[in-house]
Amino acid sequence: MIRIKRVYDPPSPDDGMRILIDRLWPRGLSKAAAHIDAWIRDAAPSTELRMWFHHDPARWPEFRKRFTAELREHEEAVEAIVEAARKGTVTFVYSSKEEEHNNAAALKEFIEARMHASRRKAA
Repeated sequence: MIRIKRVYDPPSPDDGMRILIDRLWPRGLSKAAAHIDAWIRDAAPSTELRMWFHHDPARWPEFRKRFTAELREHEEAVEAIVEAARKGTVTFVYSSKEEEHNNAAALKEFIEARMHASRRKAA
């Protein structure tokens, strides 16, 4: 199971493995307070893509397309996340105030599709 949650929200035992999926460390948050198990920067959009998107809902479809292309260039990071999700609950934590159109939501969609495709191949 993959969940998404703002890094500023309190951690929960239900979070499982908490993975920060932002390229930059969240402002005003200590590493101890974040309760992060892993920080996978290569699972975050590039600085250029993040700045272009700027959480504009009108750019969401194109952002997802470009972000997917970037993720395909970081197979090692993607596979690490897939393996963690196969073992148990994973929560992608992110810092954006935008709760619907953000890199965590796009990454969740990408990883779940990858896991579903690999299950179909195995069957």
